[in-house]
Amino acid sequence: MSSIRAVGNGLKQAPWRAHQLRRGLATSPDAADVAQARTYCLNQLRHGDYEAYLIRRFIPRPAQDAYDALRTLNLELARLPETVSNPTIGRFRMQFWRDTVTSTFAGNPPREPISILLHSAITQLTARAGGSSASSLKFWLLRLINTREKHMENKPFASLAALEDYAENTYATLMYMTLAAMPLRSVHMDHLASHIGKAYGIAATLRGIPVLAAPSQPIQGPSGYGVGSTRSPALLLPLDVMAAVGLKEEDVFRRGPNAEGLQDAVFQVATRANDHLITAREMLKNLQSGEEPGHDYEHQGEPEHAYSSTAHGGEDTKSNIQRGFGVLLEAVAAGDYLQRLESANFDPFKVKSSWKLPWGLWKSLKRHEI
Repeated sequence: MSSIRAVGNGLKQAPWRAHQLRRGLATSPDAADVAQARTYCLNQLRHGDYEAYLIRRFIPRPAQDAYDALRTLNLELARLPETVSNPTIGRFRMQFWRDTVTSTFAGNPPREPISILLHSAITQLTARAGGSSASSLKFWLLRLINTREKHMENKPFASLAALEDYAENTYATLMYMTLAAMPLRSVHMDHLASHIGKAYGIAATLRGIPVLAAPSQPIQGPSGYGVGSTRSPALLLPLDVMAAVGLKEEDVFRRGPNAEGLQDAVFQVATRANDHLITAREMLKNLQSGEEPGHDYEHQGEPEHAYSSTAHGGEDTKSNIQRGFGVLLEAVAAGDYLQRLESANFDPFKVKSSWKLPWGLWKSLKRHEI
């Protein structure tokens, strides 16, 4: 599996103590271990999630290690359906990461780069802000893993609402974790993160269409003979949207961008992502002006979003936005893709690569607009 190979390559890049690897000792990593783990995670992001690699520079420095580790883990989890030969192996890998998270938060990180960097970030976070922020981080992280496992078989979403729930429990949750790692405990920031994360998650699903709908690659055994394939082609567009426009999965697998109804379905889904961005922009302007957000937060009052010290006054809210604005830059990346998708007439197979995103991130940060 490439996820295992990725970890193995990271270990080759970072020469961990051989006897600890062999014996599985969970001793506390030293500064050299953490530096090597950081290098590994940055390399993974640079080559596998370039948007996250760009955005990390604008995340407050105390939270950067947590951001790097969490986004690298998300990359590992997202790759699993493409890199395992059957769901059972994938579930074993998911359980491995759940066990790894439990051990890492218990202070015994496995000798594995993501765990080592995450352990360092947790230790520093606990020293700065106490254990509650670290507990919140663990809650969100286990939610991310469980959601990735639930959708590991790349089955279509039953509805557009189900796709939104997936985006909330993955990309919005990644943003909640970054806020917790700062720590920044604010219902308003969570509300912004929810809409931006949903937009980003929906955009990520659209971005994956050309990859997932393509024929799978064969897996070769040691003798060179084929022993199976990694997966079957998949189309994750919501079934209710596909039914409304008359789009069939088989047509996309056979005809690709020429499948009847594909662009109409993509347009409807992209419109929902853009609606979330519009909502987040309106909210941000209202909050920056000292007003109420103008939109109800569907998760407000839930235990994980209840902060006894949260202040809703204008000055405190403005301060929170100022301090956590780098987290909101995910909106710029989502908007950048949606604009390129629109330019391609909502044909995800024809979306061109972006060269404007670094400039867009800098401009957004300078103007405090998303």
